[in-house]
Amino acid sequence: MSPSIHVGPGEQPELAHAVETAGGTVVSLAQADGVVWAGTKPDSLPELPRSVRWVQLPSAGVEPWMSRIAATPNVTFTSAAGAYAPQVAEHALALLLAGLRGIAASARERAWRIPPHRTLSGATVAIVGAGGIGRALIEQLAPFNVEVIAVTRRGHDVPGAARTLAADAIGDVWAQADHFVIAAPATGATRHLVGAHELAAMREHSWIVNIARGSLIDTDALVDALRERRIGGAALDVTDPEPLPDGHPLWTLPNALITPHIANPEAALTRQLARRVRENVERLASGEALIAQVDAERGY
Repeated sequence: MSPSIHVGPGEQPELAHAVETAGGTVVSLAQADGVVWAGTKPDSLPELPRSVRWVQLPSAGVEPWMSRIAATPNVTFTSAAGAYAPQVAEHALALLLAGLRGIAASARERAWRIPPHRTLSGATVAIVGAGGIGRALIEQLAPFNVEVIAVTRRGHDVPGAARTLAADAIGDVWAQADHFVIAAPATGATRHLVGAHELAAMREHSWIVNIARGSLIDTDALVDALRERRIGGAALDVTDPEPLPDGHPLWTLPNALITPHIANPEAALTRQLARRVRENVERLASGEALIAQVDAERGY
């Protein structure tokens, strides 16, 4: 049976086309048994009729949506987790290279000075949260001859990783890698996953890259570590607070590199979301499990 899908807010021609390509029918909300929603704020999603059994959200991170999800237990919500993985991983790799090769520091200079710099080749890189983004990054790191340590919730083997640690053994990773990429979900349990203790365990040349959520790193502890040059540096696409206020020390510290939450370029966002919509509408029609179902208890 063809799924009846409402697409909103307003006209979303690329997403509507994805629904129809997957065999679904685009209908009004009152007639829908599924909703594809491109609005980024939870209060933009209207009250759902009883017929709706599935909602596709536009973002990989769903923490702003959790109260709405918890209040609608009879509806399956799916996130866009993994849909944007290649381009976000690409940004993570760019940040890592710009930091450890001294490119970010050199770009700030107005005289011929040699900044601290190292090569990525032969290094050990820990990816904390080796889901879709982390796995895409492992593929992109392959030409650099690095050893990857993957940290996942349960510690199952990750293709391309030399070793995998479960989340409850994460304390072991901070002294074992040269550099770190944070790609874990933001939950109450992962707030300040990286704090003063973890930063103290890192090597003095270590760079930490965060393309997940700012709350995963204790900003004050990070600023102290950077000021005292206890680690090589930090490259952050997300911060806490966000937006990062004018005059914050992270803007001027020579071993900090900030980008304004742009790892997922808008030009590619709708195209990748449309691909996920096609996949999930096809699965809805065939009765298969939907991709990236949100677990209200886990928080992602």
